Amino acid sequence: MRLSGRQIDCVRGGREVFSGLDFAAASGQALAVVGPNGSGKTSLLRLIAGLLAPAGGSVVLEGGADELTLPEQAHYLGHRDALKPALSILENLIFWRDFLGGDAGDLRDSLARVGLSHATHLPAAYLSAGQRRRLSIGRLLAVRRPVWLLDEPTSALDAAGQDLFAALMRDHLSGGGIIIAATHAPLGIEAMELRMGGKA
Repeated sequence: MRLSGRQIDCVRGGREVFSGLDFAAASGQALAVVGPNGSGKTSLLRLIAGLLAPAGGSVVLEGGADELTLPEQAHYLGHRDALKPALSILENLIFWRDFLGGDAGDLRDSLARVGLSHATHLPAAYLSAGQRRRLSIGRLLAVRRPVWLLDEPTSALDAAGQDLFAALMRDHLSGGGIIIAATHAPLGIEAMELRMGGKA
C-alpha cells in the first residue's frame, strides 16, 4: 500500500497555505509533518482525510480496498478530542464504532490497550485531558483502518501515555499500516520527515 500526494496546492480563506507539495508513505512507514504554526500541517491532514478539497494536485492511496475511498480507509485524529461528555467511556467508543462502521475490534480490549479498562462506565465529562486523549486513541483501535492521520497526537499525554501510544503506533506500522502525523514533539517512533514552510 502507498499513500502519496503530488503537487498539492492548499488555499484557505483566499490565502495560499502551501503549493506544489509532494509526499509519499508506504505500508509500515510513518511520516512526521513538521513546521511552524500556520505552515499548513493540519490543513494537509484535513486534505488527505477528505475534509478539505485541494486547490490543485492529487492525493492517492494505491493498494487499498478498491471499493472504498481514501477517507473511508483513514482515521483522522484531530487535536481536539471528539467526545460526547454525557456518554460513558465505553458508550463513546460504541458511538464511534457504529458511526465509522467497517472492521470493528473488541471495544473492551481497545480500552484496555489505552489504559482505560478500569473506568469504562465513567462519563467522559469527568476525564482528565490525558484520559480524553487516550479515549480518542482508543477509537483508532476500535475500528481498524490502514491509514492513521494524527494531529499533535501526543498532546495532553504524560510520559507513560506517550510511551503507550508509541507502542500502539509501532504495532500499527508492523501490521502494514501507514501513519501521517503533524507534530511539534517527537513521536517516539522511527519516522520520515516532511518539513512545511512558514508562510504567514
